[in-house]
Amino acid sequence: MNTLQSFYDNAFAKIASTRDSFTPEITLREVGLITSVSTGIARVSGLPGVGADELVRFPGNVYGIAFNVDETEIGVVLLGDYAHLHTGDEVQRTGRVMDVGVGSQLLGRVVDPLGRPLDEGGPVTTRQRLPIERPSAAIMDRAPVNVPLQTGLKVVDAMIPIGRGQRELILGDRQTGKTTIAIDTILNQRGKDVVCVYCAIGQRASGVAKVVAALRENHAMEYTVVVVTEGNDAPGLAYIAPYAATSIAEYFMEQGRDVLIVYDDLTQHARSYRELSLLLRRPPGREAFPGDIFYIHSRLLERSTHLREELGGGSLTALPIIETEAQNMSAYIPTNLISITDGQIYLSPSLFELGVLPAVDVGKSVSRVGGKAQHAAYRAVAGDLKLGYAQFEELESFARFGARLDTPTLKSIEHGRRIRACLKQPELSPVSVPAQIAVLLGLTAELFDTIPLDKIELAERALTEAATELSPKLCSRFETANSLSDDDRNTVVELARKVLEPFQVQTQPGTQP
Repeated sequence: MNTLQSFYDNAFAKIASTRDSFTPEITLREVGLITSVSTGIARVSGLPGVGADELVRFPGNVYGIAFNVDETEIGVVLLGDYAHLHTGDEVQRTGRVMDVGVGSQLLGRVVDPLGRPLDEGGPVTTRQRLPIERPSAAIMDRAPVNVPLQTGLKVVDAMIPIGRGQRELILGDRQTGKTTIAIDTILNQRGKDVVCVYCAIGQRASGVAKVVAALRENHAMEYTVVVVTEGNDAPGLAYIAPYAATSIAEYFMEQGRDVLIVYDDLTQHARSYRELSLLLRRPPGREAFPGDIFYIHSRLLERSTHLREELGGGSLTALPIIETEAQNMSAYIPTNLISITDGQIYLSPSLFELGVLPAVDVGKSVSRVGGKAQHAAYRAVAGDLKLGYAQFEELESFARFGARLDTPTLKSIEHGRRIRACLKQPELSPVSVPAQIAVLLGLTAELFDTIPLDKIELAERALTEAATELSPKLCSRFETANSLSDDDRNTVVELARKVLEPFQVQTQPGTQP
């Protein structure tokens, strides 16, 4: 009994001493009021100390970003469902900017720009958070782009190569295969130690589900993070989505990893920013876009780079996608992004209608960096391939008029048709480097020229399968050697000649096979 009494006495004595030593602190807290709510934005008064881009909290745990900081009120971009918000509701400052959880825990997950899971994998728990708006790497912290990023697409890897750390724009009209090129590139990174981030901006839920299903079926989700905003989400979420995805990608880059990020697509991003800007009464400019539309995209894409070895040597390669209208590449957003990026892959509707897939228009596509990072084996054949294809495209228009053509011209046209046929490729089926080199060397050696067009696909498939029998040492030299040796070239050409011989037919000069 005495022990219990002493226990109580000690407990009460500690409570009394804690009470006596406690000093209440007065905490200053700024609370504002909503003055109006409209589509995706709210106007708030009573927060004189709020900073630009600061995160504020609304009832129902809805957040917003302070966009317009005026003298009497602020314009806030809402980041969630705002149907329950009303005039007069309280708004609180958070004292921080918008950030997102980053880490390897995100690999294989589908999340929204706030880091909330959209799949059935349970909650996402990350140990670190990064602001979505971060300064890009300083010029002196960057290294040259000297390592190729293989897409698995013959026409891209041979003629429009992409290097790790490059920004290559993919543009074209609706339904021309822009997303397919990006997804094929992600699939081709399997086993290459490249982390991929796919950012869907304002896309249809069915389209995103199809992409995620393709990634899962091909075991690509193991190294991929998918950041999604759907078309019916608040425009503020669509606006922050690419920045959040870039911060997720930068985490891996700063760990020394190579990262590929796909923005699908920045046309929707520009439209959501235009919507927010017009609702906030910012002055419209060309095509009703605000004047700083160039800045929001340039500060996003400048974050893609290749870091110096002293900083880990990681890289962030960007494949932004935009949609053109009626093949108009000179519209405001396309010209902006063409000037920001290091090249573009243009997809032609006319090629798409002809069944030439991927429908890459080689004449309007360019890579301003990737050629320096391209494997030597590709460089040995790319020049002749580009020249032959360019001659074919120029001569093809004359051939349509039924004019009589001499034998060299007919030969150039037939050679160009074989190049176009061999560069065709079904979706979700990237091709390995040795198989690509075998096909390209067969083309430059004109081994396909005597094969009928309707048998090109079968012949190419046979050569691709035969390329798997090349020795591992030869295949490694394709990716590491400084130049393609004559012995290696002859080995591959002899293999191609042997495989393609059953498909070839003898033709008279000047006639079409």
